[in-house]
This record gives sequence, C-alpha cells and structure tokens, in this order.
Amino acid sequence: MYKLSLLIIIAMPVITFLAGCEKNQPFDVPPPQPLTREASGYYCLMTVVNHKGPKGQIILDDKPQALWFTSVRDTIAFTRSPEEPKNIAAIYVNDMSAADWDNPGADNWIDAKKAWYVLGSDRSGGMGAPEAVPFSTREKAESFAASQGGKVYDFSSIPSAYLNSAAP
Repeated sequence: MYKLSLLIIIAMPVITFLAGCEKNQPFDVPPPQPLTREASGYYCLMTVVNHKGPKGQIILDDKPQALWFTSVRDTIAFTRSPEEPKNIAAIYVNDMSAADWDNPGADNWIDAKKAWYVLGSDRSGGMGAPEAVPFSTREKAESFAASQGGKVYDFSSIPSAYLNSAAP
C-alpha cells in the first residue's frame, strides 16, 4: 500500500502536466479586415475593389495583414493548393445574401467554412472565371441558384475540379 501511495504522489505532477498539454488552448480567431482601395490580389496583384463579384481574404497565423483575393474561387483554391501556406488562422468571403454584384461590400464578411456556395451559376468572378458565390444561409444560396442557375455546396464539398477549371 505504501509503494502504491508513493507511486501516485510521484506520478501526479507528470499526469497533471500531460493533461494540460492535451487541452485545446483557446485560440482567438482574427476578425475579418475591411476591404480598402489599397488591397491587392494575392495572385494577380491588381486592386481588389476594381473587380466585380464576391471577394475573399485569408489571414495567416504569422501575418497581421490579410491576403486578398479578387474571387472566392481563388480564395478556396489557395486553401487546397499544396504550394500555399497551411497556417491559416481565418478565411472570410463576402456574404452575397444582400450584396450588390458590382460592389459586394467592404465589411460583410462571413466565415468561409460556414458559408453555402452556388457553383455553376451564370455569374463570373472578379477575373472572368466561374465563381463560387457565397451565402450565409443555405436558403439564400438555394434562392440564388433557382434564379441564376447552379448547384449549392458547403465548403468541404466544393469539387477540386471546379476550382481548377478554366475561364469560359
């Protein structure tokens, strides 16, 4: 009995330390940044606000400034590309639920992983390529698809082939 008690006393600090290591530490997700005229597209280096359609931004955990994208399709493609960084802290896209296609907004950002997307609509993105049009609710996405064409997807089910397709 004495040996068992001694073993427990010795092991307790180690168990406590290991238990603390396993807990998920709270992580503050950085908020979206407002879109300004100074934002340049990550891939094209063009002024983001000069392009029609929804935009995207990605914030890496080691950089305070967002990476900007002239299209949502390019934003999502970045996350799946093996050549791009994987230390993504946040991904945001314009919520097109109440946005104008020509001016989708500077601060109506939603979490890209929680958004619903319409693919295959008659709308083209910022660089003239097919666009993944994001919405905060499935109902809004379905309504858009009914009037503009296309099919509704969540973030994880967007086909990689669609992200790599050429402009029409």
